[in-house]
Amino acid sequence: MATKSDIMLYTEGTPNGLKISIALEELGLSYQVREIALFQNEQKEPWFLEINPNGRIPAITDKDESGQEIKVFESGAILQYLVARYDKDHVISYPYGTKEHWEVTSWLMWQMGGVGPMQGQANHFARFAPEKNPYSLGRYVHETRRLYRVMEGHLAKSPSGYLVGDRVTIADIAIWPWVTAYKYSGLSSIDEFPNVVQWMYKLLERPGFERGRHVPKPHIYLDMNRLSEEELNEKAKYGVQWIQDAMKRDAAA
Repeated sequence: MATKSDIMLYTEGTPNGLKISIALEELGLSYQVREIALFQNEQKEPWFLEINPNGRIPAITDKDESGQEIKVFESGAILQYLVARYDKDHVISYPYGTKEHWEVTSWLMWQMGGVGPMQGQANHFARFAPEKNPYSLGRYVHETRRLYRVMEGHLAKSPSGYLVGDRVTIADIAIWPWVTAYKYSGLSSIDEFPNVVQWMYKLLERPGFERGRHVPKPHIYLDMNRLSEEELNEKAKYGVQWIQDAMKRDAAA
């Protein structure tokens, strides 16, 4: 039985959004979901900007002990909020101040400052740029591959197969949705990183990951890894003009 909470998750089925639904499922929390219509620019509407002034997903609202509304945005901050408030038994975390806690924090920041931005840019230049720019694509794909190599070396030394210690943590949760989207982001394969591949499928065996990856709709990225480049580019066509329009709006704001 899920533990009651007042959490409302504002999300879409992107890697950053999936981090939060997976964490919520791993913690066994009840929560509500509000799918944000990104391609209708719902994330830019005034009501949503009151929750996240940056106009991005994911975001959550919750209530404190006195009933006051709490608003948290940025996926890393949300993950830290969830464990600080709801993970008293350290199901997906370690006690604050322990060496494991700081290792988890380090890997979380590694994802937020490295894998997410680099792979996100690789995705943009692989699928959504109006013109192919080999230098830009190569820059971000190679940096993403370097980051995967860092993770590969670390996991090779992990007895548990997790990033930190003997359990899954918010570090694993933050990185996993990005790794599942490797091919859509321009990496043709990750077979050169066998420990990363093993880690990815080990986590998929967890019920929390299986449930959380399908919020707010079925997870697409693992299946997309089996598609050809032509098929992937065809699927991405829907977003090319939307991204160009969004760039123009942001520049004019």
